[in-house]
Amino acid sequence: MARRPLPRILSTGSAQIARSRELARTAADSATDVLHPLITISRGLRRLASAGRRRWVDTPKDRRGPLLFLVAAVVLVVALVPYGPLLAVITLMAAAAWQGRDRGPAEPEGPDESQSERLQSLYEALVPYFSSAEDPAPLYAHGGDWETAFPAYEFDGTCRTTHLVIRYPAYFTDGEAESRARIERLLSAKSGRGREYHFAWDEEGNQLSVTALPPLPTDIAAQRFVTAPGETVLGITDRSEVQRTLPLTYGEEQCDVPPVVWRTGPRSTEPHLLVMGQPGSGTSTLLRSIALQALRYGDVVIVEGGGTGEYACLTGRDGVLAVECGLAGALASLEWATTETERRLIAANNARQAGLPLPDDTRRPLWILLDRPSAFAHIAATDGREDPQSLLQVPLRHGRAANVTVVVADQFDSADALSDAVRQHTRARVVLGPATGSQLEAVLGVRPATTPVAHVPPGRGYARLGAGPVHRLQVPATPDPYDDATSDADRQAVLELLPPRTTPADGENLPEALSPEAADGETLPTEAAEPLAAKTAQLP
Repeated sequence: MARRPLPRILSTGSAQIARSRELARTAADSATDVLHPLITISRGLRRLASAGRRRWVDTPKDRRGPLLFLVAAVVLVVALVPYGPLLAVITLMAAAAWQGRDRGPAEPEGPDESQSERLQSLYEALVPYFSSAEDPAPLYAHGGDWETAFPAYEFDGTCRTTHLVIRYPAYFTDGEAESRARIERLLSAKSGRGREYHFAWDEEGNQLSVTALPPLPTDIAAQRFVTAPGETVLGITDRSEVQRTLPLTYGEEQCDVPPVVWRTGPRSTEPHLLVMGQPGSGTSTLLRSIALQALRYGDVVIVEGGGTGEYACLTGRDGVLAVECGLAGALASLEWATTETERRLIAANNARQAGLPLPDDTRRPLWILLDRPSAFAHIAATDGREDPQSLLQVPLRHGRAANVTVVVADQFDSADALSDAVRQHTRARVVLGPATGSQLEAVLGVRPATTPVAHVPPGRGYARLGAGPVHRLQVPATPDPYDDATSDADRQAVLELLPPRTTPADGENLPEALSPEAADGETLPTEAAEPLAAKTAQLP
């Protein structure tokens, strides 16, 4: 169906409203400037009247008669003196103007001594990069004036720059990544380490804007996000980078935060995701968060190469087809995923040729989550078996048409072990934890506009969806509820999101102690684990 254009009043209404607001604001400013003397005199008359009233109240009753006589005598003398009333009015207006003046402390113009020293230090540090011996009128020179080079600046309470606009000569090679990276590293070191800075290069105007970014919140727990089917929240980012907000529980109150939303499905341009990071950077936390969101609308197959039991809380849950930690189980699950992808493609093709809607079993999303698949490469080579990554060729290549999504998480030290299919078909990328500029560029394709810091909390990193911009990212806290180091609040938040446990293959119900309401981190007993293991083994 063709998309019908919006009515003119709806398509141009926002522009007209913005223009009207601008005109009203300009008119108000102009009226304030014109009426400023009248406003000042009125304020002064009000203050003089208040002072006279207080003086009358403070005067004892036995002295109020002489005071009235004195005031009447003064008025009579002023009335009899030539030009007395006119002089009295002029004197009263002058006193009212003096009393009605703005008595607030005058803001100092320009930076103080310590701020000037910091700006001069930045200026001197930029001289070797922004100066040339052939320049007849250099903007940067040793012992020069920083005021012409820094037209705008802001400081915080600790005398550290929060915003700085830098002018540079036109012959500076701002189009080269290495030249820009050198300036960014220098400014990060001179402006204060331990903070993230956003750099906005204006090549046309030969200006660089440096802004110190506030840290992203780290106390946003796992919760049910308000999203549509096919949308997955990867984390929280800066408000200036995205136009969408989500209502979330932030600490003890509700607030709207800007999310990084990853869209999957048949119409997605980035159907698969690759997550890279250092050990302890939060890659498993992100995969748990994705799994909890995927279970609302689809099925999940989890393959864990680390063997640490990070996903034991999902074992036997409704919608979780398998949680494999061994090589044999990983191969069986991925072989089934390949066969299921081919079956979905054939069923969808037959339905389209017959002019029928797609079958329901092909519409339900299937998620394949692999945590450290490179760990199986050495074991598979030793046993002479196939690398599990080779079985991802079909789900990665045809997953979008079959409604199959693949998420791969690994570490930087094992990046060389990732297969070519994983590198080519995972267009959505996430980097968590501390990383160098070259590592970020190798994974994301471009360097972020902010400077990475050496020490970051778990779950902090960058995300880039396809060819879009690079966003700062903070993953919601989604720890393993069975971990003893997990706080009670985070454990309860994750347990509330877990789906109920699946009925075992023999039809018997699980013990009440293993219900989601009573889950306290204990593993399944042998009597309940054997039927679930049998059911999971039958799925592939």
